[in-house]
Amino acid sequence: MAGIKKGRLVPILAGGVAAVAVAVGGGLWWIDKQKYEKTDNAFVAADKVTIAPLVDGYVAEVLVDDNQAVRPGQVLVRIDPATLKARLAQAEANAQALEAAVSAVDDKARLEQAMIAQKAAAVESAHAQASWADSELKRYGALAREGWVSPQRAQTARNAQEQAIAGVSQAKAALEAERRVAQSLGSAKDQSLAQAAAARAAAEQTRIDLSRTEIRAPVAGVVGARGVRVGQYVRPGGALMSLVPLADAYVVANFKETQVARLRIGQPVTIHADAFGDEAIKGRIESFAPATGAEFALIPVENAVGNFTKITQRLPVRIAIDPNQKLAGGLRPGLSLEVKVDVTRDTGPSFAESGGRPTRFARQGATQ
Repeated sequence: MAGIKKGRLVPILAGGVAAVAVAVGGGLWWIDKQKYEKTDNAFVAADKVTIAPLVDGYVAEVLVDDNQAVRPGQVLVRIDPATLKARLAQAEANAQALEAAVSAVDDKARLEQAMIAQKAAAVESAHAQASWADSELKRYGALAREGWVSPQRAQTARNAQEQAIAGVSQAKAALEAERRVAQSLGSAKDQSLAQAAAARAAAEQTRIDLSRTEIRAPVAGVVGARGVRVGQYVRPGGALMSLVPLADAYVVANFKETQVARLRIGQPVTIHADAFGDEAIKGRIESFAPATGAEFALIPVENAVGNFTKITQRLPVRIAIDPNQKLAGGLRPGLSLEVKVDVTRDTGPSFAESGGRPTRFARQGATQ
């Protein structure tokens, strides 16, 4: 009996240990489940910038290498500027010619003002001549009626008076013609000014295009996907390389829709990257996406069919990385991650309260 009891004791003890282990493990799992929400459907992302030229031409220099860190404003590529320099010289010469045309119109306008003054003086002179001829006609007419002078002399005075009146009309017409010429010069000046402004704008545009032959880094980052080479002919919009701002990398974690109810903006997040082994990185929830990942797919899922099967959807959650960590700058976009959110922290708005609107709470918390 003692041997049988001893033989039964080992399984009983083993079963007891197993039961205790299951109980302890289940308890730990339950505690962990209540405190954290986890997902391994997460990756590193960054707002990379595609570098493309704004002018066409042949590449004269490529001043960066693959995987090189660059600072904002640093020259990345130079395009041969010879053609644009020639265009700029031509545009500037054209602008100068049109500005000279404006000056010529001004000079002619001043000359016309002098001519108008001269014609106005001629009108005054014609009026004076007409007045004198009228007085002569009156005097000789009276003398002719009294028989002191011959009728021919009176007729001569009448002819002179008519010529003087015609001279007044002629002088007035000449004055009006000069005034009309002056008005036309005003219109010609406006046209010349518009043409000169267009020429200056064209020269400025060419000057801008010339400055764009030096392609500079818009942000700080690391060069990637460099496909440009010296001698290559490039066109506006063609991708030359990409800049990845590693310092501004963030995490996109896709949580199941059954998990997001307990998530809040600002909650602390522990991040594990396969590339870093067991070392953890700290972060905070920054915002919730406005739709599930399926809504942004190239081919949206059509659920209005008869064979519909409910599938748990995932919602992208953006997580800001605390910058004051030695591994923060080592994350590369595309790396796989496992994230764990401490949902016991009652911080910012919840998923339902935020409405998908990003706030400054998490960004401020990440810098503390």
